[in-house]
Amino acid sequence: MWDYSETVKEHFYNPRNAGALPGANAIGEVGSISCGDALRLMLEVDPASETIVAASFQTFGCGSAIASSSALTEIIKGKTLEDALKVSNQDIADFLGGLPPEKMHCSVMGREALQSAVANYRGESWADDHAEGALICKCFAVDAVMIEETIRANNLCSVEQVTNYTKAGGGCSSCHEGIEEILAKVLAERGEAFAPAPPPAKKVPGKLSTLERIRRIETVIAKARPNLQRDHGDIELVDVDGKTIYVAMKGACSGCQMEAMTLGGIQQQLVEALGELVSVVPVKLTKPAAA
Repeated sequence: MWDYSETVKEHFYNPRNAGALPGANAIGEVGSISCGDALRLMLEVDPASETIVAASFQTFGCGSAIASSSALTEIIKGKTLEDALKVSNQDIADFLGGLPPEKMHCSVMGREALQSAVANYRGESWADDHAEGALICKCFAVDAVMIEETIRANNLCSVEQVTNYTKAGGGCSSCHEGIEEILAKVLAERGEAFAPAPPPAKKVPGKLSTLERIRRIETVIAKARPNLQRDHGDIELVDVDGKTIYVAMKGACSGCQMEAMTLGGIQQQLVEALGELVSVVPVKLTKPAAA
């Protein structure tokens, strides 16, 4: 289990500025639900002063993604767009009292959502920033430009750090060589030499049996239930079809505006427990017709 600060826990269980923002005139979207994290950042900007008067977010991701998004909205409210753009992913992590190294990519996602929203307000295409970057990590759709920028911004020096900050290399690992080439280039600019980590000893992991897989899924869901039940809600495992896990949200959790966040957090825990990418899909249970 990750070691989260009390501030991270507070912003996860009681996120600030979550939900739609009706007066938004700047919207930034980053990530992908298929990759496990997606963030939509909405800003209301005063045209006269270009000051952010309100900020809100919607995210599909783990607890760190929710907490990082909540922190970001609190940090940038009241700032001008220029000052907001100076906020780094490390500022977000510091605001939260730190993030586990494996979750730093959540703060990077927040920074990119902010850049995207400001570009949207100015009528620019933020996606063009990465148009020339070769796709390095196909598992998580991370390109060379993002990796290079993140290495520079955070003074990274290993593939493991790049994975923690961008998720690149966290899937099949076939992109590690490409990440090492980028690291070598950026470190050379800093007058440093890149020393690749020795390859880990090969392991032959045993494939989970169907029964063990189901048990791990049930364990993750069982751990999530007490928090949901405290809010008069609940969750039930309905079916498992390959990499798709179907669940039913019950009580106050059914139709709640935080439902996507809750499912995102559970999905991330399932990915970690199963060691594979899976998606969690909510379904409605129908009552059998009366005789």
